Amino acid sequence: QDLILPNGGTPAGTSSPASSSSLLNRLQLDDDIDGETRDLFVTVDDPKKHVCTMETYITYRITTKSTRVEFDLPEYSVRRRYQDFDWLRNKLEESQPTHLIPPLPEKFVVKGVVDRFSEEFVETRRKALDKFLKRITDHPVLSFNEHFNVFLTAKDLNAYKKQGMALLSRVGESVKQVTGGYKLRSRPLEFAAIGDYLDTFALKLGTIDRIAQRIIKEEIEYLVELREYGPVYSTWSALEGELAEPLEGVSACIGHCSTALEELTDDMTEDFLPVLREYILYSDSMKSVLKKRDQVQAEYEAKLEAVALRKEDRPKVPADVEKCQDRMECFNADLKADMERWQSSKRQDFRQLLMGMADKNIQYYEKVM
Repeated sequence: QDLILPNGGTPAGTSSPASSSSLLNRLQLDDDIDGETRDLFVTVDDPKKHVCTMETYITYRITTKSTRVEFDLPEYSVRRRYQDFDWLRNKLEESQPTHLIPPLPEKFVVKGVVDRFSEEFVETRRKALDKFLKRITDHPVLSFNEHFNVFLTAKDLNAYKKQGMALLSRVGESVKQVTGGYKLRSRPLEFAAIGDYLDTFALKLGTIDRIAQRIIKEEIEYLVELREYGPVYSTWSALEGELAEPLEGVSACIGHCSTALEELTDDMTEDFLPVLREYILYSDSMKSVLKKRDQVQAEYEAKLEAVALRKEDRPKVPADVEKCQDRMECFNADLKADMERWQSSKRQDFRQLLMGMADKNIQYYEKVM
């Protein structure tokens, strides 16, 4: 497709200056959200380490600005730890079972990261938590959830947690009880296609993630070798008067290559891998919602069969069956809408991710040259 590039940008395949200008700057994302239409802004920043007698943990500052009537003040600032984010996600799953809830970053330390309180790990998690809240903020239903409001505004969230323990929603329990051992006849074709797509998508991303981790491991090992290799030439130059200058030049060149490779590896670790893992978790979340939809359909089919087996002639469908049908149709509509929204977000995220990776590789090779 032809791309309309702002500011006189050059499409791929035509002549362009030799020096690298960011691909992301040259190609604007056409599906960016218009900031002027939004009325809720949330950011996660300022991580702080807390050392107590029983535990050590990190809290993050959450700043909220909004013009919505649901908020008493135009701006809030609260501090939350990871388990608070986990509580929010669980409450969203309970109260909005028909919607796709964005995934949280994995709770445990990512493989290869020894210190979960290291600056690099904390910053990676902060970015992931910030994205988690922004995805909820952009959702037309989840952003109005009362638990989300409390999470953003309550000074003492623990008090609210204890108060809300007796009010836990149990939306899915009745479905499980009704369906019991009932087996779903057949998933509708459009939802069967979604299930197949998610399976393949997660499989492919898992393969890319494993290969990317192997590449990063090899780059780190190569980096160790380069750092040992460069100083040898510098030491050698002290013994060779006539060759001192070129040997020092080789040593400096290897030093520049080491720096460039370290930057490329950091970019892969901090920017590329987290997005892959987020979307692997996203596919799991979507599968979970799809399974809940199947449970509602199974409940509806079970009720229909029960009505058909009754001896008495009932020209009108019972109210509980109609209610179950309505719930299934609402589930279908919400799931399809969230799937479309997720696909749009995925296209934008992966376009930015892959173009950014290409740009970083171009910069790396230019530095090496």
